[in-house]
Amino acid sequence: MPSQAKLEYDKLPYPTVIVVGGGFAGLEVVQGLANKPFKVLLLDKQNHHCFQPLLYQVATASLGADSIAHPFRRTIGPMPNVAFRMAEVHGVDPERKVVFSTIGELHYDILVLALGSTTNFFGNTAMEHHAMQLKSISQALDIRSDFLQEFEAAIALNEESAVRRCLNFVIVGAGPTGVELAGALAEIKRSVLRQEYREMESELMRIVLIDSNERVLKNFSEKASANAQRYLAELGVEVRLEVRVMGGDDERIHLSDGSQLETNTVIWAAGVKGVTIPGLGPALNERASRYAVDRTNAVVGIPDVHIIGDCALMTEDPEWLRGHPQVATVAIQQGRHLVSNLIRRASGKPSLPFTYVHKGSMAVIGRRKAVVDIGQRSFGGTFAWLLWMFVHVIQLVSFRNRIMVLVNWAWKYLSWKNTIRLIIRPYVRKTSIAPAEVA
Repeated sequence: MPSQAKLEYDKLPYPTVIVVGGGFAGLEVVQGLANKPFKVLLLDKQNHHCFQPLLYQVATASLGADSIAHPFRRTIGPMPNVAFRMAEVHGVDPERKVVFSTIGELHYDILVLALGSTTNFFGNTAMEHHAMQLKSISQALDIRSDFLQEFEAAIALNEESAVRRCLNFVIVGAGPTGVELAGALAEIKRSVLRQEYREMESELMRIVLIDSNERVLKNFSEKASANAQRYLAELGVEVRLEVRVMGGDDERIHLSDGSQLETNTVIWAAGVKGVTIPGLGPALNERASRYAVDRTNAVVGIPDVHIIGDCALMTEDPEWLRGHPQVATVAIQQGRHLVSNLIRRASGKPSLPFTYVHKGSMAVIGRRKAVVDIGQRSFGGTFAWLLWMFVHVIQLVSFRNRIMVLVNWAWKYLSWKNTIRLIIRPYVRKTSIAPAEVA
């Protein structure tokens, strides 16, 4: 028998807004429409929101998964006009205004797609099979288990080549994720490995950061990029620029300069692409793997469908003619702006165009090592590191998560220890079912 709350929700006389995706953009819409004259249904294949900017810290054993995740149902609990269903969406019929999902057909009056992004391998099928990714909590836990298992395996091996293969960690992509991950692994080498793996020569651990561009953090200022590269060098990270990964297998990768690196662990952080679903083909820009939208994030020619966040391609903003960057700040701003427009439209007012306000870029490399770009100013060091921590703590969804993250960071700073070094779910490497691709 349905509960009273469900019966009341089902009887709401408001237009039904289906929000697909509970990332930064989707959650912003859900929270903005709470207690407003809309009947909101949130769909996501996970039951929680994940704070992706700190995923690398879960992967490197600095934070537990529950520190950066928050259940959707706890978020929407006090919202009588919002419901959540754990489901995967696999298509849309705009003419019938129907969403096809694993829980059946769902009818909407307004559809908001906040599908997010996935890892972009740029057609490198060998790396798509063999490399590890960092887009979800489960993937972060896989990376954590993998590098801890490699440490344990290296201690038990006698052959130097096999030991080096265990301790060579290759990160592809020198954007914020790759740089932050490389810095975190370097700090593990500097502290944990030397203190707790005494039977092993810590200097054998090698961290290689690869990128096809001429500098790290290519979307940052040249000053920030230079500072970041200097910090990485100080931490012992080997940076290889203007070189691409052509292919590889579970034991090595092949590079465009003709060299190869022996390694068991490759983490791909070289880029993302928007998630797409069938049914909106005319709006899809296949090259960008994003949906074309107007200045109100509406899909042109398809009524009552709005797309926001990483999977939206807005080329009408004069300052961003090639589309906005696929980052959290854009998703949050587009979510808030869409809420405002939906409320305006419900009261008979016209929608307003979206304008992205770029508030800056930041990346942390290690202890008291970070870079920040704000406007025309760029700075690094301790102040940038503190600012990075403040911004990321504030953006966490719940007060509990903020406290947990702060406590873990404080303990790590004082003790020099990564506290979550547990192999709870051993990572089982994929078997080689695809041949290595070498250009």
